[in-house]
Amino acid sequence: MHLPDSLRSIASTLPVAALIRLLLAALLGGIIGLERELKHRPAGLRTNMFICFGAAMFTLLSAELSHGTDVTRISSQIIPGIGFIGAGSIIHGRLVSGLTTAATLFVVASVGMAVGGGLYVTAIFATLVVLLVLYSLGKFEDIFNLKVFSFSYEVTAKTSEEVITEVNSLLEADHRMMDNLRIAQTPKHFRVQFTVDGTFRESARLLAQLRECEIIESVYSAGPTEHE
Repeated sequence: MHLPDSLRSIASTLPVAALIRLLLAALLGGIIGLERELKHRPAGLRTNMFICFGAAMFTLLSAELSHGTDVTRISSQIIPGIGFIGAGSIIHGRLVSGLTTAATLFVVASVGMAVGGGLYVTAIFATLVVLLVLYSLGKFEDIFNLKVFSFSYEVTAKTSEEVITEVNSLLEADHRMMDNLRIAQTPKHFRVQFTVDGTFRESARLLAQLRECEIIESVYSAGPTEHE
């Protein structure tokens, strides 16, 4: 089956190399984004894919539109643009988290630039290194109890002031503090909710200390929230 002359003319003028670079950028960004998506990170599959694809696209446009005068004029603006997106993924109100997500977006953009510049081997190698670091170092932190999580607690007692004083005295030994403190009064007692950052070992020790405290009637601990 033969293509019409008009379609054949369009197909012959398509920048095949540029299309391949864009597809490869989307693929590599999607691979990294899939790992982030499986860990339920804010910047997941689509975000990383779009950033890698966009960085490759801007790199290609920089070369095409500059006509050899200043190739880096457009592509050099990718870095501050990614910095703006990364800052949005880090800052949430008063809390600072998501540093790994922001750093991953920064590297994903560089992968896209490498693909856009035709450095395929460099881009693929960088993608493999990113995946290795995200997976293996996470396992290493879990094995040696290095990862810090945010643990949520709820305790009930007759007075909230005594609970807060007691918890702060327990945390003082490890130089830690209560966050997101909430107090609710019921006809029978006070409910005090708070979060504390720490490792699994520190959380288990604090939970045992709270249960041994005489002024506390009951203790409930929710699952941890991972920091990055």
